[in-house]
Amino acid sequence: MSYLPPLLDPVRTIGRRTFDFDHEVIVMGIVNRTPDSFYDQGRTFTLDHAVAAALAAAEAGAGWIDIGGVPFSPDTPEVTLAEEIDRLVPVIEQVAARSDIVISVDTVRPEVAAQGIAAGAAVINDTSGLHHLELADVVAARGATVVITHSLALPRQHHHRPHYSDITSEIKAFLAERVQLAVDHGVPESRIVIDPGHDLNKNTLHTLELTRRLAEIADLGLPMLAAVSNKDFVGEATGLLRSDRTPPSIAAATICVLNGARILRMHDVAASVAAARMIEAVLGFRQPAYLHHNM
Repeated sequence: MSYLPPLLDPVRTIGRRTFDFDHEVIVMGIVNRTPDSFYDQGRTFTLDHAVAAALAAAEAGAGWIDIGGVPFSPDTPEVTLAEEIDRLVPVIEQVAARSDIVISVDTVRPEVAAQGIAAGAAVINDTSGLHHLELADVVAARGATVVITHSLALPRQHHHRPHYSDITSEIKAFLAERVQLAVDHGVPESRIVIDPGHDLNKNTLHTLELTRRLAEIADLGLPMLAAVSNKDFVGEATGLLRSDRTPPSIAAATICVLNGARILRMHDVAASVAAARMIEAVLGFRQPAYLHHNM
């Protein structure tokens, strides 16, 4: 059985696109403008490669592209504020000029958020759970959307051996609190997306349980993003190398959709879009592309 969350504002205009999260599964492509990305090892670091990757994701059916300039891992070199802005703004400007795909900026810094929105981004994807509340002020003032993610550690800090008494209730409570903080700073719920933070300050057993019980978090009533692609829990669960993790990543993403997720942050856009269209057809969100068999 699938779980269809009672969304408070399912139809949303984000940037230049309108989504109906009661009837759509949106694939978010990923562009990391870093020389040390865990997935592509710098393949999209140069400006032309980053722009090309974003446009290719749009062509492959992604409705959303997430552009980051700082690795999440604290084990990578520090990136200054100026460096992060220099990495992100030219990509955003060029992609926004050539596509109507929704652009989100993966950052925790309010200054980067402001520059990114001015360049053409419509979303700030904050993996720190609004550690800097000024970021909510930036989003509110500029009419953007924010993704609020569950994460216990300070930005770019380790959180060794995380412990949860009840992982889903604790994540749900954290997200509810941070959503209210965003609202208190002027961001309406209609411009908030939640992310339970697969693998972020969680071990594999935590993340597997979170995935099984994701419907409990979907009860918050806000569109939910699931970022599961090629993560450590996928590798540890299957024993597969990162280069072989696309099929189990799609399996994990499918389970997330059946438990309430409506946005999937994925590396292999084409395969993920095909999976999303199949999920939509099975759930009755959309009609088949054509009918011939036994008709």
